[in-house]
Amino acid sequence: MQKFWKEAAISHDENGYNILLDGRGIKTPEKRSLAVPHIKMADAILAEWDGVADGAKIDPAAMPFTGFANAAIDKIAPNKAEFAEGLGQYAEADLFCYHATSPQELVERQAAIWTPRLNWAAAYYGVEFTIIHGIMHQDQPAETRQKLRGALNGLSAWQLAAMAKLIPISGSLVASLMIVENAEAADALWPEICLDELWQEEQWGADEFAIKNRRDREKDFLLAAQFLKFMD
Repeated sequence: MQKFWKEAAISHDENGYNILLDGRGIKTPEKRSLAVPHIKMADAILAEWDGVADGAKIDPAAMPFTGFANAAIDKIAPNKAEFAEGLGQYAEADLFCYHATSPQELVERQAAIWTPRLNWAAAYYGVEFTIIHGIMHQDQPAETRQKLRGALNGLSAWQLAAMAKLIPISGSLVASLMIVENAEAADALWPEICLDELWQEEQWGADEFAIKNRRDREKDFLLAAQFLKFMD
């Protein structure tokens, strides 16, 4: 579909902030009204639609904030508890819980960087974590899994739309919850999430494909974190 509108604008009513194209509200893929609860979110979505050049085709990949809003409205809000439960599976295998057994320098680096993050979550949510040395799966304590899933259940559909990107990209529910709770900035957490990759590059050199892949993931990660910031 090509650009067909002359003017994009925002209106406000009981449903929230609506994005209008030539006075008509945008619809989601499921034909629901694209109404969002925060003006910063609406401004970001408006900028995406306003930035489409005359005669250009609409590229959903160039509209990430619209995509987050569509997901929140169409996919998450109709069954938020089930969606949160799916993301809660990451409580069983958080990246920060899996530590190497060697070499010693990597072991120490992971402990120095990842353990304080787990300590934050342990104190904030009143849970305990099992540190796993190696790659074999071990269950985290049942109470830990239950409380972290509860934390996800307490989030809004809009927050969960961002978490649906943050958690799988990072492999860390703890890191993603830190962003939600404004305990740490996403750009500060990203090198910690990529600690193992960066370690390998230090030892063996960089691979162009791996670097591009990491940059692409970082872009998506930071966009999801930015969507969360619209709710502050």
